[in-house]
Amino acid sequence: MKIAIGADHGGYSLKQVVVPYLESLGHEVEDVGCECDQSVDYPDYALPVCDLVASGKAERGILICGTGIGMSIAANKVRGIRCALVHDLFSAQATRDHNDTNVLAMGERVIGPGVAQEIIRIWLETPFSRGERHVGRLNKVKQIEENDSARS
Repeated sequence: MKIAIGADHGGYSLKQVVVPYLESLGHEVEDVGCECDQSVDYPDYALPVCDLVASGKAERGILICGTGIGMSIAANKVRGIRCALVHDLFSAQATRDHNDTNVLAMGERVIGPGVAQEIIRIWLETPFSRGERHVGRLNKVKQIEENDSARS
């Protein structure tokens, strides 16, 4: 699977652990930055990851900042992106199973590398259930996106 990844300064150290972990699982990784722990703006890294996922050039995306909150907010502004902020194993599974998320956001200041790796493994391995109730709900979310675009 091709996975796009991006982090701001608050997620830089965790990204340095996550990239080789993803590669060790056999995934192709496109790292859009950042490449330092100096202050940068999280939208500058969320957008390229989400563009890769929304365009189909990457199958999934991972975003990391200090809390994951800013990244998830920015990601969910991109049409076609379903980003979940996850800091526990149950949510990692549920967000794929029920919500078919295509981008994962995490906070380096909230979880450690071991938990992050387990979250990622579960999130990547869990399929979307495709149950009628879940598909119907996602179609309603898509309708919100379409209606919002029509208002612009």
